[in-house]
Amino acid sequence: MANKTPANPAVKKYVKTGIIAAIVVVVAALGIWGIYALRGNNSGASVEEALTAVTTDAANAADLRIAVIRMDAIQTEAAVLKDLAAQRTKYEDELRKELESRQKELEKEKSEIEKSQDVLSRDALQRRIVDYQNRVTELQRDLTERAQSIEISFQKALNEIQEKHLNPIIEGVIAKKNLSMVIDGRFTRLGQNAGNLDITNEVISALDKKVSKVKMDTPQGF
Repeated sequence: MANKTPANPAVKKYVKTGIIAAIVVVVAALGIWGIYALRGNNSGASVEEALTAVTTDAANAADLRIAVIRMDAIQTEAAVLKDLAAQRTKYEDELRKELESRQKELEKEKSEIEKSQDVLSRDALQRRIVDYQNRVTELQRDLTERAQSIEISFQKALNEIQEKHLNPIIEGVIAKKNLSMVIDGRFTRLGQNAGNLDITNEVISALDKKVSKVKMDTPQGF
């Protein structure tokens, strides 16, 4: 048995800190709007001179055919997108269960290190702590990489749905209804007399008829 040399107080403090609180990284796909300031210079044209490039033509309200589409509803109600979300959740749940299992192993090892502080030599204790810390770091890196891989596979499948299925459906609806403009309904309030303005349900029905499932690529590490 090794000599009972007093444990380094700093080492004891480190050991009793506990293991990481790791989480599964779930990244939502969000659009980012960039806003850029346009800077002119004193040698440019005046506003009046610049406006000579603008015509007086404008759309006539009588000629406009406008519709509203709620993309958030399509994402939550279309069969193919609900199935895709379920695929992502399956991988995330698998990763979460593995995290819990590996955390328990690290908690057990931490407890054993704490019990051995008065038994191991300072060098032996330090080596064990360093090994423990390396395992924690490896767990963090592995979980992060695999969570990112889930999101990459999800986004790839999502882009495929949009480009191959959803966009052609929307373009087809625009052509069939001879629409001039389609507005994102998430930011629109409709009155009671706005019949046939919201085309969301029609787009969902057409999309469900065209495709019901797009398989995610298997994420790395699964």
